[in-house]
Amino acid sequence: MKTYDILKHLLPEELLTYFDLVDIREQDGKLVFCLDEKQQIPEYFPPGDYEAKSFTEGKSLHDFPLRGKAVILYVRRRKWLDKSTGKVLTSSWDLSTQGTKYTKEFGAFLKELVR
Repeated sequence: MKTYDILKHLLPEELLTYFDLVDIREQDGKLVFCLDEKQQIPEYFPPGDYEAKSFTEGKSLHDFPLRGKAVILYVRRRKWLDKSTGKVLTSSWDLSTQGTKYTKEFGAFLKELVR
């Protein structure tokens, strides 16, 4: 079984579509999955000549626990330089439940628990 096959059962599908897993570490009793946006220009960007630059400051999202440990998804988006305008753009993937630091799936699960 390949790494991707395992990850698709552990991480939200949207993350695997747009991000690459670059590291997994244990930190303060939590599992931290570090993900960087793939070097693919988002299809909704206006036509132009883009160059991948650095990354945004990472954002931590809470996801379902694994093996009794809290899971943090540390996500960094790419900064894209539009060579014709000099503007820097970033993607706008909607990865979390509105107003929270939970993944969409985990947020929906917690909401159901409260009902």
